[in-house]
Amino acid sequence: MIAGFNIKTIDDAVIQNKRVIIRVDFNVSLSNEGQITDDTRIRQAIPTIKKLLQQQNKLILISHLGRPKGIDPKYSLRPIIDRLTSFVSGYTVKLMTDFESDNKQHIIADQKKNEIILLENIRFFKGEKENDSGFAKKLARMADIYVDDAFGSVHRSHASIVGIANYIPGYAGLLLQKEIEMLSKITKNPQRPLIAILAGAKISTKIGLISRFMKIADYILLGGGIANTLLQVQGYQVGKSLVESTANEAAKQVLASVENSPCKLILPLDAVCGNLQDPNIKPEVHPIAEIPSNLAIYDLGPATEIEFDKVIKQGKTIVWNGPVGLFENQLYRHCTDTIYDSIISTENAVTIIGGGDTLVAISDKKSNDKITHISTGGGAMLEFIEKGTLPGIDALTVSASGLGSDRNH
Repeated sequence: MIAGFNIKTIDDAVIQNKRVIIRVDFNVSLSNEGQITDDTRIRQAIPTIKKLLQQQNKLILISHLGRPKGIDPKYSLRPIIDRLTSFVSGYTVKLMTDFESDNKQHIIADQKKNEIILLENIRFFKGEKENDSGFAKKLARMADIYVDDAFGSVHRSHASIVGIANYIPGYAGLLLQKEIEMLSKITKNPQRPLIAILAGAKISTKIGLISRFMKIADYILLGGGIANTLLQVQGYQVGKSLVESTANEAAKQVLASVENSPCKLILPLDAVCGNLQDPNIKPEVHPIAEIPSNLAIYDLGPATEIEFDKVIKQGKTIVWNGPVGLFENQLYRHCTDTIYDSIISTENAVTIIGGGDTLVAISDKKSNDKITHISTGGGAMLEFIEKGTLPGIDALTVSASGLGSDRNH
């Protein structure tokens, strides 16, 4: 069982000689030619897949890819087959394009021991996002056991995430178990000081998260559009910087909550500014009170780096979500790199990094093994910290209570 959650994992039961549905997250990056550019999400699912294969189970894998509107060949899971096969030697992977058709059901019935069935992109089917109960039942009929190992999707109330475990017993896979246990180190009795480093374009989408950290963190360090919007509300001129002009009330709410919170909010002291439309203008460092009207903030400055480093080095639990600058441009990624260096050099701290852009920003780093945990979920990670649970986790809790074992479906 996962500590603090009434959820069984695949280590808590003997799952052997069964037909098992595994909800995985194969939402990988593809090139314009349809080639996989990053197979991290496939590799992260392999421990659960191999464990269940070793126990002589027949596996049916479910995943989505992208955000297709109906059936769209460019979002097919076909490119996954060869890469997945390379990780599970001795097995073949068969793509099942339409599991809903009665004349396709023989593929499930005739599945061999050395075959893994991969259902086509589950978001091709209308019932998935609608969390249609009939659709969930059709999925459940394929198997005896349901295993969720797709942490990056457990914040979605979709049929393959929350519906299947209503009809067959549900368990957490090894990756989902690890994510819940590691992120609980932030939400439940964290080692202190707890430092949260947050950035992003919109403060409105992270108001709940910031409010949550106000209650549980000791310091919050802010960058990106979130920081720009707060600075503007405080009366600073931020030039052409990215701000969320419609979120002034949300920004004021954050600033007001600081006054009643023991948590300290750290905003930028200076910034690296530029004008991407004028190549003749080189990056310039300016104090926050002196941002030129014709420039935009694209990175945080050296004084901010020193202040952030000083706070981070105090941390015993550190969580980071969001690069603080335009990291894709080498001219504006210095503070993001500095934050990474500060985190990996902080001794005896639990360090957790997550979020799509953040993972891209550190993808070429050589010291990622020094990070305690790199989360596979961006939105899921943030919602878990904010709410303490997620729909897919709750679905497994219900399943563990016995409600997920209705075999008359």
